[in-house]
Parts: sequence; structure tokens; C-alpha cells
Amino acid sequence: MSKCPLCGGEKILGKTTYAVDLGDKIIMVRSVPAQICSQCGEEWIDAQTAHTLEEIVNETKKRACQVEVLSF
Repeated sequence: MSKCPLCGGEKILGKTTYAVDLGDKIIMVRSVPAQICSQCGEEWIDAQTAHTLEEIVNETKKRACQVEVLSF
């Protein structure tokens, strides 16, 4: 793994929760793969994961619910 650019800690593989507030609804995606700093807790997702999250959010925006919690 690589070093955290913020604190110099070690980035390790883990999972995070991604949330987006669209004003009229909130979408949460749990168990998103991420690199997480073992020292400061800052999180990073790669480009492919970000693209997948964008697709999930775009698809979920079409539903008529206010809160939706999904697993990655």
C-alpha cells in the first residue's frame, strides 16, 4: 500500500459508506471498497469504484423513495 498524503500514515484496504444528499432524497451505499489511512482515517476510492457509485446514484435517483441504503 501507499502512504497517506495528509499525515504519512499507511493506507490499507477496507470498506466505507458513501452517502449523497440530493436535497429531496439521501442515498447511502455501504461496504464500498476503499483505501483507508490507518492513522488519520482519511478514505480514498479508485476511479472504477467512483464510476460504479455514479451509476448506482443515477439509477437510484429514478426511484420514488426518500432514503435508500444499498450494499456495493
